[in-house]
Amino acid sequence: MSSYKQILYHIVFCTKKRNATLSLEHSEVLYKYIWGIIKQKKSVLYRINGMEDHIHILSSLHPSIALADYVRDIKRATSTWLSSSGLFPYFSGWAEGYAAFTYTWRDKEKVENYIRKQREHHKGISFEEEYKKLLAEFDIEIDDRYLPGFSSHPRRG
Repeated sequence: MSSYKQILYHIVFCTKKRNATLSLEHSEVLYKYIWGIIKQKKSVLYRINGMEDHIHILSSLHPSIALADYVRDIKRATSTWLSSSGLFPYFSGWAEGYAAFTYTWRDKEKVENYIRKQREHHKGISFEEEYKKLLAEFDIEIDDRYLPGFSSHPRRG
């Protein structure tokens, strides 16, 4: 028997100290780089977008890959690339941890649209508010000790 699955992961992670170091001007290059990592892992990227201090990824994982390894590998590879590319001179690393939410295939278009409209979305809501809302939506108890940098606004550079 073959292995079958259809699980969509909405993954969110932010820069160290939520510093605004991901230049929107060069974000498409970063997203293409992440897409390449995902393809190498025989996984599928459905949508990626973000702001200067965080990224959203909608993806399905190959059945042989654990979510924690997947996120770790994306963060590790992009950290090295971001530091050496010259396009993101203020990038100093990713914050520890991430959030991952699962969705059914029926929710795919809704989540894709949500991620696609990140820049528009963040004109009216901060990343802190967005993150806490996502956690609450999935009944995840919020522990402020693990929300680094949320007591202040993201810092530039």
